[in-house]
Amino acid sequence: MLTFLEQLDKGTLWHSPGGIHPPELKKLSNQTAISSLPLLSRFIVPVPLVGQQATLSVKVGDKVLKGQRLTDGVGFTYLPVHSPSSGTVVAIEQHTSNHPSSLPVLSCIIEADGQDTWCELEANQLEQLSKSAILEKIKQAGIAGMGGAAFPSHVKLNPASEIDLVIINGVECEPYISADDRLMREHSDEILAGVSIIEHLLNPQRIVIAIEDNKPEAAQAMQSAITRSSLPNDMVRVTVIPTKYPSGGEKQLIQIITGKEVPSGAIPSQLGIVMHNVGTAYAIQDAVLHGKPLIERVVTLTGERVDKPGNYWLRIGTTVADALGQVSFKPERSQKVIVGGPMMGYALADLDVPILKGTNCLLAPSKAEIAPDQDEKACIRCGECAIACPALLLPQQLFWHAKAEEYDKAASFNLKDCIECGCCSYVCPSDIPLVEYYRVAKSALKNSAEEKVQAEKAKLRFETRLQRLEDEKNAREEKSKQAAAKRQANMKSGDKDAVAAAMARIAAKKAQDATIGSDAVVTPSINTEKVAIDSSNTKKAAVSAAIERAKAKKAALAAQSQLSEQDTVVSVTDGSADKSIDPINDKKAQIAAAVARAKAKKAALANESTQPDSMAVDDANKPLNETNSTETATPGDDRKAKIAAAVAKAKAKKAALANESAPTSSKLDSDKTTKASTDAEVIDTSDPVDDKKARIAAAIAKAKAKKAALANESAPISVVLNNNTTIQTSTKVEVIDTSDLIDDKKARIAAAVAKAKAKKAALANESTPTSSEPDIDKTTETSTDAEVIDTSDPVDDTVIEDKINTPSVVEDLNSTNPVDDKKAKIAAAVAKAKAKKLANSAKQEEQ
Repeated sequence: MLTFLEQLDKGTLWHSPGGIHPPELKKLSNQTAISSLPLLSRFIVPVPLVGQQATLSVKVGDKVLKGQRLTDGVGFTYLPVHSPSSGTVVAIEQHTSNHPSSLPVLSCIIEADGQDTWCELEANQLEQLSKSAILEKIKQAGIAGMGGAAFPSHVKLNPASEIDLVIINGVECEPYISADDRLMREHSDEILAGVSIIEHLLNPQRIVIAIEDNKPEAAQAMQSAITRSSLPNDMVRVTVIPTKYPSGGEKQLIQIITGKEVPSGAIPSQLGIVMHNVGTAYAIQDAVLHGKPLIERVVTLTGERVDKPGNYWLRIGTTVADALGQVSFKPERSQKVIVGGPMMGYALADLDVPILKGTNCLLAPSKAEIAPDQDEKACIRCGECAIACPALLLPQQLFWHAKAEEYDKAASFNLKDCIECGCCSYVCPSDIPLVEYYRVAKSALKNSAEEKVQAEKAKLRFETRLQRLEDEKNAREEKSKQAAAKRQANMKSGDKDAVAAAMARIAAKKAQDATIGSDAVVTPSINTEKVAIDSSNTKKAAVSAAIERAKAKKAALAAQSQLSEQDTVVSVTDGSADKSIDPINDKKAQIAAAVARAKAKKAALANESTQPDSMAVDDANKPLNETNSTETATPGDDRKAKIAAAVAKAKAKKAALANESAPTSSKLDSDKTTKASTDAEVIDTSDPVDDKKARIAAAIAKAKAKKAALANESAPISVVLNNNTTIQTSTKVEVIDTSDLIDDKKARIAAAVAKAKAKKAALANESTPTSSEPDIDKTTETSTDAEVIDTSDPVDDTVIEDKINTPSVVEDLNSTNPVDDKKAKIAAAVAKAKAKKLANSAKQEEQ
């Protein structure tokens, strides 16, 4: 039983399933040597030639040299892009790509200067370089797979597992293409030098150079090169395989050489096998030994529409139109230009697209070479596609799912293992472009997979964020718990001291509050705004202090109310009046003072009174009865004081005229007299002011003075009190309005009453009867809101006191509004009247 290596050395081959034998048509291009085209003036270099991590390192207007790197990037699969010739960057723009979709891609457009000047190159000896340095040089040279896939070569040369077998692919099975054939014929030594570098990096047990049996010249050239190379002859050998398409496929060639099948989804390196193209081996030796980047490759230009078919060195970035133009391309109407071979290539929609690293052929066939496109017909389920498939797939099932856009079901039939060789389309009798359906389905699956990857990344970021927030929350809670535990530990260690200190602070605050409270009670005039109270009992202490101050003031005023009338009202100094007491809060003391003054004045005037007429008595009785009922109806009304003043003025004039003309007084009919008792003088009080109140008070005083002057001739007046008791007074009708007074106004009203009585007494001895026409309107119009008390006849003091102490009078005294500006004036007038009264009394005693 031969081992695997012995079978390789013997040249044992295995059968590959599927495959077809299309016409080769290689003789159009493999009869001439590889040549170079004249230097072109314009190159289009796509930036992401391989990988998507590249970014341009040049800008428009920059001068570049041949072989100069144009991009920078990172990533394991990143490959740089180099300038194909020296010149100037004239544009960086989106340009049509060399792809079946013809989608635009970012490209750098270089205008050649014709000098074709190389950048600085560094030649090296293989023995002087480490494996990592070799891999870095291969990467920086931008070398990719030259067989068509354009996979980064440095990735394949750095596998994760041990490599036993290296296969150098020189099969080139597709029709028309002969680039590798001519390269092996002409540059076999360079290819073997590249194989030596690969062997140095991978250290395989065997190296096999596979070539189809339709290329005998290439096989002979490579065998000769092996004998000239430094590689051991027992390690490297040339294996010729039968011609069949697609035996040049990676998995198919491995199965033919080794008999091993690469599993679905796996890569050859997992089996210990690595495969490289002969063109890739040539580029590796050029980069490592000579320092040249990959800026050109051998491309087959063939087809009946090309007058000079052959293989040419084309710069990467050369446009297809320029390349075909150099070989006398003569397009027909509806001419097709195919990139790659007729089996796996694709037609271009625009010829102004660049040559790429994976471009190995440009085919310009005539209409006789390639039949026109046929209309797609229905599948007849013949099964020919399944027989021809080299990957042992079910093309019919894949077609149905791809056409129905059921891409997931197509993937379940191993769609990704399809190598897009085109064998199924080639044998299909219904002319169904099966490969096109598969490409569309693969693209859809790729996009879906990318979306899922992005979604997973987004989900991972979101979960990471949630985890971070949760960790931060837990950290905060843990920190808070640690702080709380630390505080509790501190409290436990100094618990007794802390409690004792707190109790001491509370006791100190209580003592301070007690001291402040006692000071407020003893000294009522203390400025409470300067007392600092820091405890929660601040408000209580302030209220207590205010109550004590009020009580002290009340006691002081009560004592003053027992003094003489002159001392309690005003103190006269140089004709000016000063306020001697503040408004009092105790209503009873004020009422008592008013009663005392009224009794004193009544006793003084009792001896001088005369009989008033009966009409005055009637007029005086009516208001007392009627006003008594309405007085308490509207307490606190500001209008009452003004109405009372008007009533007093009318009564005074009426009493003055009664002594002189009794008939005149009798002319007053009962209707008017009744009206006088029920109606009040109309005074507009919609907008009361302080000055008007003073004038009313002065008018009241004047009316009472005139009435007192005429009182000697008047008849007694009958007064009806609140209890319907009639009292005869000797000389006057006393008008007291107690409708709406407040505390500070009571003293001033008492002073005004005293002033009027003093003036009346002074004029009593000097007055003579006067006659005047009565003012009917003012006499008869009085107010029902004013209370009239007639004291012309002597009455018991207790009756008057009871009258003053009635609830209505007390309520009116409590509700009077203050008059701030007139206090001093009223007090001065009262003092002046009393002084005059004393002077007149002294004069009478002398007479």
